Parts: sequence; structure tokens; C-alpha cells
Amino acid sequence: MGKIKSALEIALEKTESVKSDKSSIKQFEAKQNGKKLANQFLEGEIKSLEEEIKKSASGEKESLKEGIFDVLISQIALPSVKDDIKRIEAVGKGLCTVIESKRLAEIFKQFVQIMNQFLEETAHFEEAIKKQYAPKLRQKEEELSRRIGRSIKLDPFQDPEFAAFYNQNMQALKANYQSAADQVREEAQKLFEKK
Repeated sequence: MGKIKSALEIALEKTESVKSDKSSIKQFEAKQNGKKLANQFLEGEIKSLEEEIKKSASGEKESLKEGIFDVLISQIALPSVKDDIKRIEAVGKGLCTVIESKRLAEIFKQFVQIMNQFLEETAHFEEAIKKQYAPKLRQKEEELSRRIGRSIKLDPFQDPEFAAFYNQNMQALKANYQSAADQVREEAQKLFEKK
């Protein structure tokens, strides 16, 4: 009769062929460390990624750079507020450190200008939308004031009709600029893969 194996024996047989590859573990850890460094860099806790990369072991530099790159590339996005421009500039500086490309530095310089233009245009666009919608909002305020018997001032963003109108127009503006962010991300990806 055949021998009945215990669960432990079966598990040992299956794991016998699996040996821990110390090299791949070190590469994984280096990549995770790179992600951590990139986040610290973006937070301003680290002043120079270049110094941190130099400190790492030579066999781990590429994995470290890959981790840094993964975090930084994910940060290429449209800004919401003026302070986001500083973040975009830091992303550009970090990517240029990892990729070492003068072309990318030039691309990011232009991208920062475009994103500043986007914020300015967003502010102007918002004012134009409010002005365009103002007569309708005043009409709603007057109607509510007549019903309630006292003066009412509405915040345009509390009006669902205005919110829908605003979102529709702002999405169209964002779509125009999103393509610039996508192109920068794609170009950075290509340059990183070439190096």
C-alpha cells in the first residue's frame, strides 16, 4: 500500500524547490526605499535625491531609482491651487535627477509655465461663469426673498443648476490641459525606459 504523507511532508516537498532569492528581495526593498525617499523629497524632508542615490549600494541603485520614478511620475497632474506648482517643480527636479535628461528639464520648465497658465485661466473662467450665471442667480434670490419675506443671498455653488453648469464648463477646460500632463508623463516614461 502507498505511504500516506502528512500535511507537513507535502508542504516541505512543495517548498523545497522554492529558495529565497536574496537578490530579488534586496531589489524589492531598494524599490520600496526609493518610494519612501520620493515621498520624503516631495514633503521637503530630503533636499537632494542625488545624495540619497549616491549613498545606496551600487547593485540597488536602479531599483531605488525605479521606486523614486514610480512615485514621482504619479504626481504629474493638474494643479488645484497655486501651492501645487511647487510640488510640480519638485517632481520635475526629482525626475531629472533619476533620468538625467536635459530634454526632460526643458519639458518640465514648459509644463510648469503651462500649469501656471492653467491656474490663471481657471480663475478667469470661474469668474466668467459666475458673471454669466449671475442674472439667473439674482432671479432665484428675488423669488426666494418674495416667498420668505426677507432678503436672501445665495451661494452659487449651493445651486444645483449652477454647480452642473460650472462643472460642465470646468471639465472642458481641464480636458484641454490634461493632455499636456499626459504628454509629460508619457515622455518621462519613455526617457526613463531608455536610460
